[in-house]
Amino acid sequence: MKDLLCDEFQNKVSELLIRHQSILDVLSKLQEASARINRAVTKAVTSCGCVKINAERKAIPEDITISELKDLVDSHISGELCPSCKEIIEAEVGRNLFYLAALCNQLDLNLYDVFIKEHKKLSTLRFFNFT
Repeated sequence: MKDLLCDEFQNKVSELLIRHQSILDVLSKLQEASARINRAVTKAVTSCGCVKINAERKAIPEDITISELKDLVDSHISGELCPSCKEIIEAEVGRNLFYLAALCNQLDLNLYDVFIKEHKKLSTLRFFNFT
């Protein structure tokens, strides 16, 4: 069922993408969409203030295991997105997904297959997949 939803999304993108058919257009729009996500998150911190970023370098003990490392580090985010910021960020992530699907269409890749391959890689490599 999930593969049908992903395929349907990718097909809908193919139908709707009219102006930006060039691979260069798709790449630049994907990059712009990523920048817009960054900007929306930044605005949630700097303008709205619903979330805060408290970042500092963590001292990592030499004898720590990989599984313990996950408990040592954090996202540096405190607070929770307000409904307005959440809506904006969801829209920007959606736009990013649109252009990611468009890129897959341009390169004759199936987005669901990419998800599955990445999931298998993550499941196999587990902690050793430091991407």
